[in-house]
Amino acid sequence: MIEEIELKEGVKAELQDKKLVVTGPKGALERTFNYPGIKTDAQNNKVTIKTSSEKNKMKKIIKTWAAHVKNMIRGAEKGFEYRLKIASSHFPISASAKDNTVIIKNFMGEKKDRKARIMPGSQVKIQGTEIIVESADREKAGQTAANIEKATRVTNKDRRTFMDGIYIIQKPGREE
Repeated sequence: MIEEIELKEGVKAELQDKKLVVTGPKGALERTFNYPGIKTDAQNNKVTIKTSSEKNKMKKIIKTWAAHVKNMIRGAEKGFEYRLKIASSHFPISASAKDNTVIIKNFMGEKKDRKARIMPGSQVKIQGTEIIVESADREKAGQTAANIEKATRVTNKDRRTFMDGIYIIQKPGREE
């Protein structure tokens, strides 16, 4: 089975040992692809993943790797953006980004600040009641957005009444 992924204009890929490095206008991403019986190659403006086996397990691994490579190419070309919304009805919530942490103040009237980790390689911008998370790496952007959303999770209260929090309202979608 062979899976070929075409590179977009302005994006380059090279294989260093078993590490694929994809470089584009938004940055460089690297990932190690190592599994017995599967070969990865980056030449002639395309990335090829192939195996001689026709087992279902190998097909699944190749399709997963192809999805990772497509995400790397899109991230290096355009980047990924998550949007979150600050929702508060009881107490006004304020958020700020400092170093590698998002600090959430006055959540549910708490005196202690809540903190969410910003993954290395992602940027957080706060514009009024909207938080924008950007990164060339889809997994890092998604994890940062999830960390922010999880930091304001409501526990031991009725979620229908206490809807304060920070929620993901927009994720990068499928474009192919």
